[in-house]
Amino acid sequence: MDKKLNVCLLNDSFPPIIDGVANVIKNYADIIHRKYGNAVVATPSFPDAVDNYPYPVVRYPSINTTKALGYRTGFPFWPGSILELMKNDVDIIHTHCPFVSTLIARTLRSSINVPIVLTFHSKFDIDIKKAVELGFLQSAAIKFIVSNVEACDEVWVVSEGAGEHLKGLGYTGSYTVMENGVDFPRGRAPAEEIDAISTAYSLDANIPVFLFVGRMKWYKGVRIILDALFKIKAKGTRFKMIFIGDGADYGDITQYTNALKLTDDCIFTGMINDRQKLRAFFSRADMFLFPSTFDTNGIVVREAAACGLASVLIRGSCAAEGITDGRHGILIDENAEALAAAVLRITADLGNAKTMGQNAMKEIYFSWEDAVGKAFARYPAVIEKYKSAQREQGEFQANKLFKLATDIETAMDKLKVHRSEHKATRKHKQIRVKKANKQSDN
Repeated sequence: MDKKLNVCLLNDSFPPIIDGVANVIKNYADIIHRKYGNAVVATPSFPDAVDNYPYPVVRYPSINTTKALGYRTGFPFWPGSILELMKNDVDIIHTHCPFVSTLIARTLRSSINVPIVLTFHSKFDIDIKKAVELGFLQSAAIKFIVSNVEACDEVWVVSEGAGEHLKGLGYTGSYTVMENGVDFPRGRAPAEEIDAISTAYSLDANIPVFLFVGRMKWYKGVRIILDALFKIKAKGTRFKMIFIGDGADYGDITQYTNALKLTDDCIFTGMINDRQKLRAFFSRADMFLFPSTFDTNGIVVREAAACGLASVLIRGSCAAEGITDGRHGILIDENAEALAAAVLRITADLGNAKTMGQNAMKEIYFSWEDAVGKAFARYPAVIEKYKSAQREQGEFQANKLFKLATDIETAMDKLKVHRSEHKATRKHKQIRVKKANKQSDN
């Protein structure tokens, strides 16, 4: 693309917070800055955050809501932040969260008159229901967020399933599927890095290794994984299960693991921010277990595929879109029995698991370079559509004024005719009265 654009990217999380959407924002900003134009990021303040990026990061005041929501909540109407963003001559606003980020986007739009694109990433209603106990408040919050989405000029979703979920919440507009990419290159990590993982975590070459990467939340399907592992262990199957991530349910999950007597079989690493080390974990595992129906896209499934690792997924889930059962992974029903059967199938034929991983790497890999390039190619059309709508609105207003003027002119003409007719009638009446008076005098 020849035209350089200035893009304002907004999200309620950004490094040092590391989650799926924070990773999205960073990749958009990095690639736009490097290849296409200029990026500016707007995100909540974070204690001791150091923003050593080649593009500006505007931090606005926030409060700590990480325990309830997983990120900090900012103040949407902070004048200083809007003024700072306005200095960047923004051509288009791209918000990735329908909460505070979109409120700021709407405020900025009203100031600089450029369009807003919103990308819908996650099932925010589930987080709302967990954070807000009263049902009527949940409904009000969801309606407010949906109205926030509908106020945007174009809505993108990361999968068809995400779009249908948004429709189910009451969204009545249209949407465009714009997939996320992955920042891993296609191919396994270097052998020495994989060996370092095996040594550090005492992984036996003869024991299958399974992997989960994501927030430690029950709704990610973690209970299904643990219950399935309990079942296969009871059958005498040996394995190592690695959980990478942190989250509100971390303590409960590790306690449940202990209760099932799976402590010696499971490794909880906590959050790993080193992307190269994370790539080595994906490369070392024999299968990625991700029985989540919460995720709308499942970037981690594509990250696994980049490293030649196939996945076990819930049939019909958003994370399973584009995955062919038996070719790129295994699709199962959403229960522990189905996952246990899939794991036993894998342990019985690790060669087939490797073949599925190679197919996934070749056929479903989608880089961030491609993803951002596709999104950036769409930006000019969004801008033109917005300008066209503004022109049509201007023409509409002008037409209304022209019609009003015409109506006034027509009314004035009618009034002149009426007055003229009325004057003529009065004159005619006066003449008749004079004639009648003369006849009476005679």
